[in-house]
Amino acid sequence: MSSYMSSVVTFIGWHDSGKTTLVKQVVAALKKLGYRVAVIKSSNDSGIQFDTPGTDTFMHKEAGAESVMLVAPDQMVLQTINSGLSLRTLAHRYFPDVDIVIGEGFKRAKKIPKIEVFRDLDQKLRDEVQGVIAVATNLEGIDGNYVFRLDEAAEIALFIEKRFITRKNGRETTVLLVNGNKIPIKDYIQEVLAGTVHGFVKTLKLDKEISEIELRIKIGGAE
Repeated sequence: MSSYMSSVVTFIGWHDSGKTTLVKQVVAALKKLGYRVAVIKSSNDSGIQFDTPGTDTFMHKEAGAESVMLVAPDQMVLQTINSGLSLRTLAHRYFPDVDIVIGEGFKRAKKIPKIEVFRDLDQKLRDEVQGVIAVATNLEGIDGNYVFRLDEAAEIALFIEKRFITRKNGRETTVLLVNGNKIPIKDYIQEVLAGTVHGFVKTLKLDKEISEIELRIKIGGAE
């Protein structure tokens, strides 16, 4: 009954800043390093075609992403109505088994590290959004601890690996989400919770061998 929770980082920037091209290259670089990657793309446009040649989502899939989700005003593909879930909740709920979830867009996402992509100083978003930890641009003289060029996808992938991918530190036995947010729990509590739930499920005498269990609890009169 072993699993671990995906890390999340998102790329932000204006339209035509080069986000999609850079994300595609970073996904390919992370795949080359041996990691499993999912991409969640945000858009302000309606009526977008999904996963057809030439579209951004198709490019991410072609780059090697295990899963791609599009979040737009009129749709969220997986084909469903957009219920306003946060980027972190989307990542944890739908892609718990990848090593990293890469966002594209979501500049207003709270408590999500962001890599800003821009080609022009007038396009900078750092003064109006929170959580920018790195910059990707070909402009000279940009200040910051982590400034990459737009052709340094491999270097950005290594930066993401070092800062956000925890697979090398071992997997968590039990993951607890409360209102879509991951709650850190100590190793011994993970073991106790896993053992208790596993023991109960075994009493149901299911036909198949149990390798993973998901338990969702709604509190307070939910229908």
